[in-house]
Amino acid sequence: MQVIIMHSRLTQAKSLTLTSKHLAIFISLFVLFAFIISVTVINLTARYSTSDSVFVKAILPAALQNGGSFGVTSNDRYLKENLAAMAVKVGEMQAQLIRLDALGERVQGLAGVKPEEFNFKESPGRGGAEVSLLSGKTDLSLVDFQTSLDMLAKDVNYRSDYFNVVESKLMSFKLQAKLLPTIVPVNVGYNASTFGRRLDPFSGRTAFHEGLDFSAPTGTPIVAAAGGVVIAAEYHPEFGNMLEIDHGGDMITRYAHASKLFAKVGDIVKRGQHVANIGSTGRSTGAHLHFEVRIKGIPQNPHKFLNAGNDGADVSKIASLVR
Repeated sequence: MQVIIMHSRLTQAKSLTLTSKHLAIFISLFVLFAFIISVTVINLTARYSTSDSVFVKAILPAALQNGGSFGVTSNDRYLKENLAAMAVKVGEMQAQLIRLDALGERVQGLAGVKPEEFNFKESPGRGGAEVSLLSGKTDLSLVDFQTSLDMLAKDVNYRSDYFNVVESKLMSFKLQAKLLPTIVPVNVGYNASTFGRRLDPFSGRTAFHEGLDFSAPTGTPIVAAAGGVVIAAEYHPEFGNMLEIDHGGDMITRYAHASKLFAKVGDIVKRGQHVANIGSTGRSTGAHLHFEVRIKGIPQNPHKFLNAGNDGADVSKIASLVR
């Protein structure tokens, strides 16, 4: 290879002849220089990479620090993924709180709590002086927030389960109370004879009266003191036209001396349903209703049931009368 060199200071052009030997020497020198530069950069990187120095951040490419991605760091990805997961959790908790509010209102109605006493739709008042923690740590980290969110979710689930149990219990009390004889079977008339010991109107001797006598004109309607199933509708030598209603739990009510019966055995009667008319059949001195409440065959004082119904007692207290 011949190279011609021309310059203004030269009086004439000069020629330089390059052989293959010259070219090989030039390539070898270039490779050696590139190798020396590479070794120098590797040594500097290894020396300063053990410390969090500005050198590493300035020398290393951004792609290596960002895990091969540009514009989004690994911390940003971690934050976005956790925020998305927490947003889903918050949405689930909001749905649970809506259901919890509805459940609370139902329980509130069953328990007889007035809305002005406890309103589920209003946030409770809170306040107080701000006191810094002794540790001086005031900022909430992402891990702390996630922990608090998980604890709150568990707390909401626990309260939801608790409300379901309370609702079931109150509903049971409510249904049981409807099957208890708490309404007066005669709307007119008066109590002519109480429960307990008295002088028998026929023999004049002391005897135990197992019910209440309500005096009223013949034909006065008799209503069921509670819902149940009619188990007897017949004529009895002493009670005359008699009706018995089974309310469950080994409890029955007896309506005696009726002039007419409107229910028959096997009928399901509702609370307050017209089941008979007052009369003076059987062993009776005049028109009246003989009313009994029996639990497992043992006569109970009907007053404790009727008074509970008149006073609007709590359903759980009414239900406890049969225990």
